[in-house]
Amino acid sequence: MSLIHKLPYEWIIGLRYTRAGKRSSRNSFISFISLISVAGISLGVAALIVVLSVMNGFQTEVTNRMLSVLAHVEVFDARGGMPNWREQAEAARRNPQVQAAAPFVETQGMLVNDDEMKPAVIRGVLPEAEAQVSDVAKQIKQGSFAALKPGSSNIVLGSALAKSLGLGVGDRLTLLTAAPAAPGQGGSVAGMLPRPRAFTVAGIFEAGHQQFDSGLAFVSLADGEALIGLAAPSGLRLRLADLYQAPEVARQLKQSMGGDLYLRDWSQVNAIWFAAVQSQKRMMFVILAMIIAVAAFNLVSTLVMTVRDKQAEVAILRTLGASPRSIMKIFMVQGTLVGLLGTLIGVSLGVAVALNVHVIVPFIERLFGVHFLDKDIYFISEIPSQLLWSDVGQIGGVAVLLAFVATLYPSWAAARVQPADALRYE
Repeated sequence: MSLIHKLPYEWIIGLRYTRAGKRSSRNSFISFISLISVAGISLGVAALIVVLSVMNGFQTEVTNRMLSVLAHVEVFDARGGMPNWREQAEAARRNPQVQAAAPFVETQGMLVNDDEMKPAVIRGVLPEAEAQVSDVAKQIKQGSFAALKPGSSNIVLGSALAKSLGLGVGDRLTLLTAAPAAPGQGGSVAGMLPRPRAFTVAGIFEAGHQQFDSGLAFVSLADGEALIGLAAPSGLRLRLADLYQAPEVARQLKQSMGGDLYLRDWSQVNAIWFAAVQSQKRMMFVILAMIIAVAAFNLVSTLVMTVRDKQAEVAILRTLGASPRSIMKIFMVQGTLVGLLGTLIGVSLGVAVALNVHVIVPFIERLFGVHFLDKDIYFISEIPSQLLWSDVGQIGGVAVLLAFVATLYPSWAAARVQPADALRYE
């Protein structure tokens, strides 16, 4: 005896109704509507998997590029400077999650070359220590990051920043920073004067993130301290073994490191961006789930027509002793199987596309001569994809659930069929 024959009769009849026959044009039409429902669910599921995978990939790619420049945790001294940074770095490294620590200073400045003027964040670092907490040294396209020696007046620029200023390695530029105006010097309303200082471009880096490539510059730690009038670094930049533990590690370091310190992790530095991405992902899930819902509720019309077509058979089953609950089960099995089939096809298609976006998208771009991502707008020029099986499970579960809900009314209507009325004109 086959496995199918071991199933309850409701399942057997439901399976038979799912495989609609071709005995009449009416049955063919019902079968066609069922296929449309399957196709709609499949396309909705596949689209949702692909879109969420691309959004996951986009978030991961941008995060990785941001963290190639950002520190996992930054430690600041409330006094403005950290003269005992070596002792504080040693205290931070006692935490097993902290792999490296590097001192830094940071300020805002204006870079000037001829008639071009661009704002930038100026970060003073020790090149050998900075290489342990960020990947900037590996991202140097021209020149050398090691050229940032104390008192050298060398500067390393982001690639987009150097291009916008028309600068290359070896060129000179002027850096303007704000300095307090001395008594009698006038200055701005805030009592500040621009202080110029000449620097030589010693290197150009490219992080692959427009925010940093167009607005970040590095100088030596000593030159950075001189720019803002400090005799010590502003704080420490830390690299962790697990970047996702950064909030917890920051809380631990706050308690274990002495002094009046302020700590922030990488998720706080770009909190608005991460919140926006999560919000967009949730809204996209809701919007595309509605597409699945529309396709799933096509099952309602399919099952209603099936119920009307099978009234005589339902009446015979009732006279043979089938309960209204059993009749409901038959049509719920039919509708749920259609939804399950559409979900399985959609999951297979969506997973296949999500895993091959890096091949499919370039092919489409070459075929139609278009480019979907402008690097200056989206930070990256290629569409990334990261398939999360948790997303696939949620999408599949929602699709099957919607298909099941769509079966409730038609099944209830079938259970209410009265045998005498249904067989009166047969």
